[in-house]
Parts: sequence; structure tokens; C-alpha cells
Amino acid sequence: EVQLVESGGDRVQPGGSLRLSCAASGFTFSNYAMGWVRQAPGKGLEWVSGINDRGTSTEYADSVKGRFTISRDNAKNTLYLQMNSLKPEDSAVYHCAKSHLVEVTAGVSQYEVWGQGTQVTVSS
Repeated sequence: EVQLVESGGDRVQPGGSLRLSCAASGFTFSNYAMGWVRQAPGKGLEWVSGINDRGTSTEYADSVKGRFTISRDNAKNTLYLQMNSLKPEDSAVYHCAKSHLVEVTAGVSQYEVWGQGTQVTVSS
């Protein structure tokens, strides 16, 4: 069974940084595009970023472009999200998500499997 376990979420002040990690198992990690999706209380899922199977192509939502960086280490079956210049509106549960495609896809539709998430709270 596909397992996606996120870690690294924390409380941080505005302008701070966090690095999220996602440990993947139960499938051939290097064969699939991956992504990050977030959800704040009372809101729907918001796609944040995606990366193709080889880590050579990335896409970002406009709201995080220039501040967040997605990466992956296929040898370690791990996905990362480096978050800099954090804003209060970034507060959410961040989910690691698996695509059934090889190439990166914007939006949540192709990311149908995700982990339980890790909480990020940006507050002074």
C-alpha cells in the first residue's frame, strides 16, 4: 500500500523558514511525479507545487512562487518542500501527494493519493 509520511511542520514567525519532508514507500517512487497540497481549516485543498519523476521539472502555485522550492531524492524515496519568507496565509496542513503520471501537473486533480499531513503555523 502507498505510504506517504510528512514531517517538519512547526510553528514559525512570519518571515521564517521551514523544510518539510515526505518519506514514501509502497511504490516505485522514481517512476512518478509528486507534489504538495495544503488545506487550511474551512478551506478546500490548494495545490502548492509539483515535480516530475526525475526532479528535472517543477511547477508552483503563484501564491508561493519565489518563496518555496520543491525537490526530491529518489535514492532516499523522499520529497522535500523548502519554505522561505513564510506568511500567515501559508498556515495550513501540508500534504505530500502522489501522481499517477510521470510529468508534473498543476492543480490537485492528478494528485489522488496523499499523506495525513504536517501542520505549519505562521504566527507572531
